[in-house]
Amino acid sequence: MHRIAEAELMNTPEQVQAYANADFEQPHSYFIELLLDCFADSLSTEPGDSLCYALDLGCGPADISRRFARALPHYQIDAVDGAANMIAMAARLNQACGLDQRIQLFTALLSELELARTHYDVIFSNSLLHHLHDPDQIWGTINRYAQTGTRVFVMDLLRPETTAQAAELVQTYASDEAEILRQDFYHSLCAAYSLDEVQGQLQRCSMDYCTLKQISDRHFIVYGVSP
Repeated sequence: MHRIAEAELMNTPEQVQAYANADFEQPHSYFIELLLDCFADSLSTEPGDSLCYALDLGCGPADISRRFARALPHYQIDAVDGAANMIAMAARLNQACGLDQRIQLFTALLSELELARTHYDVIFSNSLLHHLHDPDQIWGTINRYAQTGTRVFVMDLLRPETTAQAAELVQTYASDEAEILRQDFYHSLCAAYSLDEVQGQLQRCSMDYCTLKQISDRHFIVYGVSP
């Protein structure tokens, strides 16, 4: 099927509360596991002589930022989302678990993003790409804030071949979730990019150093070390 774009921001109070309350233990733990596995030779979980810095693009309530912070205690994280209500929820959750000093939050669209740091040791993103009407924004932002040696890790949804398959995936993986999450999951699947489309984006944005890999019936990852 052709891509059916969805809203770029998830900012309604109902969406924010639903995502904050949802059980993402398995997929978000898997995200961190995959990230660490992809860079096992260059990304140490042990503190070094100095702080390192990571950038989370499209952080939502910042659950993955918090998981990253726990897994790599020598990292400071800058976490960005365009939805002000998501950032407000992230701030409350970060403070509640004592990570507000290690995770700095920014409300900004990628097209308007201005960060004090000019580069990061790790740049990661989960489920942002499919929201973007201009997918090159995420790859351009990564290029802007990467330096030689920056580890890049992006995970996102794959678009099914039909709307019926999208509905089946929702039933398989989100049957017990709140209705608003089920609806958003369906719309996100329909808005996701295909592997060929993502490969074209990477080539167009001079990110041929990255590997594109399908990892499930609904997810792919992009990873690589910036030259």
